[in-house]
Amino acid sequence: MEKIWIQRYSKGVPAEIDISRYSSILDVFDESVRRFPDRKAFTNLGQSLTYRELDQKATSFAAFLQQELKLKKGDRIAIQMPNVLQFPIAMFGALKAGLICVNTNPLYTEREMKHQFNDSGAQAIVIVANFASNLQKILSETQIRHVIITELGDELSIPKRWIVNAVVKHVKKMVPSYSLPQAIPFTSALKKGASLALTPGPRAIDDVAFLQYTGGTTGISKGAMLTHRNILANMEQIVQWMRTLLKEGEEVAIAALPMYHIFCLTVHGLAICKFGGENVLITNPRDIPAFLKVLKTMPFTVLTGVNTLFNALMNDPNFNGADFKKLKITVAGGMALQKAVAERWTQLTRTPIAEGYGLTETSPVVCVNPLDGRAKVGTIGLPVPSTDVKLIDEDENEVQVGEPGELCVKGPQVMKGYWQRPDETEKMMTKDGWLKTGDVAVVDSEGFFKIVDRKKDMILVSGFNVYPNEIEDVMATHPGILEVAAIGVPDEKSGEVVKLVVVKKDRALTAEDLIDFARKNLTAYKVPRQVEFRTELPKTNVGKILRRALRDAPSATP
Repeated sequence: MEKIWIQRYSKGVPAEIDISRYSSILDVFDESVRRFPDRKAFTNLGQSLTYRELDQKATSFAAFLQQELKLKKGDRIAIQMPNVLQFPIAMFGALKAGLICVNTNPLYTEREMKHQFNDSGAQAIVIVANFASNLQKILSETQIRHVIITELGDELSIPKRWIVNAVVKHVKKMVPSYSLPQAIPFTSALKKGASLALTPGPRAIDDVAFLQYTGGTTGISKGAMLTHRNILANMEQIVQWMRTLLKEGEEVAIAALPMYHIFCLTVHGLAICKFGGENVLITNPRDIPAFLKVLKTMPFTVLTGVNTLFNALMNDPNFNGADFKKLKITVAGGMALQKAVAERWTQLTRTPIAEGYGLTETSPVVCVNPLDGRAKVGTIGLPVPSTDVKLIDEDENEVQVGEPGELCVKGPQVMKGYWQRPDETEKMMTKDGWLKTGDVAVVDSEGFFKIVDRKKDMILVSGFNVYPNEIEDVMATHPGILEVAAIGVPDEKSGEVVKLVVVKKDRALTAEDLIDFARKNLTAYKVPRQVEFRTELPKTNVGKILRRALRDAPSATP
């Protein structure tokens, strides 16, 4: 067959990338500091750090880690905090010290924290005080020797720092009591580090920069080893894709997804920084009213998020008060973008959402829709530069155009492997460098890919494959639905049938209304046989709906 999957972008986007002049992520950071010293790099809660200030603080933190804590090249340090200014300081500081960053979800349970810390062998941690009580309970069962604690407002100017920290602790009661007498305040670490000299070490592009843990929804959570080369490659792939619309030193990007998530880390932590852009960190994107206040006050040009976030924003009564006049790029990733959400966003903001696709294991971007007017709603677009994609059947033969197959990726952004799990690496990566994603996709005659679903989420109804994304995309167009998920449930007659789990927008909405709507829009075997109403759907911390949790949980409908 004709290998249309190697088709590249046109109109200003090169077929290949070149990162040969870089030896590590820090080379890009140093370049941005040198070129844009007085530009704002990161902003949070009204406080900003310029590139020069961020570099100075990161260097102080690196010196503290190296000289005071005696951490050496290759040691692992966990970073567990939401989007606050301390995050980029800690991240770039750890990299300057030659350490490997272990990004950790602040909402992890004690069990999840213990697994990740022990699996990675982390010897140090930077953690926000709000979650220190969980660390206290499992610290003795880990290899962590150094604990650095920060409070949410630590990088704000005085007296705002005192006010924010006091409100968070005493008014909102967001900091459960804990006892970690050996812990070092983040502010003290920076102060001490400022008086110490950092000894720069050798930079190697194939060294591991991040242990990025998978969500664990398909089994035990594993650490993807992402090297400096992996991250730099994906950064450059993203930069080349955005370069046609963005200008150096002028952009303001809203970072609603957390920095510990690979999508935000690569896009905002590096790609936007290479443009000399300002990254506005949203600490709690679930607080939609507060989020909208930021959008009303910032002249933003780039916005990244997931389907559920865009949907929540548009359904807030104050959405129309935000100013989208300067918005150039809206990017959706992490989960399927529903057609109804995409069309409404374009109508309200006059800017289309460019849907993309990626994995933790691919640093993360694999495909994304072009920005030259050729985007196709409902697809994940075309492979980014220097990336090959193919679709294979169960016998690992390439499928024909229009036929579903497992999506496989080959490119410089593909991980080195899973940390200390060669058996798991072997299951996912072939000897010739192809990564098997486990996602089912189709490709059209123009080379645009569309995810039909995860293999594990596919529903088998009387021998027919039913893909939840298709069901959800159709049902999301019903005006009475706020959010919807489709799952398969056992059925004696059909093996499985489709079940909808719905959050209502219209209180009068009934199951019969939805089934009648489905009958008008879906083939008979795809029509839901069961409907469950809930007040909310279970999601990951970045807003991705957890279908597995819906399948495993008992029905919430009496």
